[in-house]
Amino acid sequence: MKNVIDKTKEKMHRRIEHLESEYASIRAGRANPGVLDKVTVNYYGTPTPVNQVAAVSVTEARTLVVQPWDVSLLKELERAIQMSDIGINPQNDGKVLRLIFPPLTEERRKDIVKDVNKMAEDTKVQIRNARREAIEKIKALKKSGEITEDDQKDGEKKIQDITDKCAKEVDALSSKKQKEIMAI
Repeated sequence: MKNVIDKTKEKMHRRIEHLESEYASIRAGRANPGVLDKVTVNYYGTPTPVNQVAAVSVTEARTLVVQPWDVSLLKELERAIQMSDIGINPQNDGKVLRLIFPPLTEERRKDIVKDVNKMAEDTKVQIRNARREAIEKIKALKKSGEITEDDQKDGEKKIQDITDKCAKEVDALSSKKQKEIMAI
């Protein structure tokens, strides 16, 4: 039964880590290197993440600088960023790319907050699904006679406690991201 609880806890924490990476890629008006995490560039025939072929840094509050280690990649990087869904046109000065993030409108911020809420709710659904699966496994262990009824109730309580803790963590992440978006 401990194995079931540990696997469930790990599964729930992976869901939270995924949510954190999703939140990092949200463009919130402030320059954040995380927005380029999902952008890949064709590097000698292989799709490669931008952060593996270039240094990405924040120079000002709303400016990202992408400096490729191989200058011949500059055009390919520029094309990859233009084709991505981040919605920013890079400025190429021959050595580096500059991505200038425009300030967000109030309406756009509210749309982003809705997306943040939806991501949080989707993550909570995944966490509850993991809880349901774990409880079904515990019930199956009880039915097969591997654990007692007290062990079953104890296991279900532990799973519920982990679920509640993870849901609170998701709410905290969501709230933090919403404040970040609305404060800009």
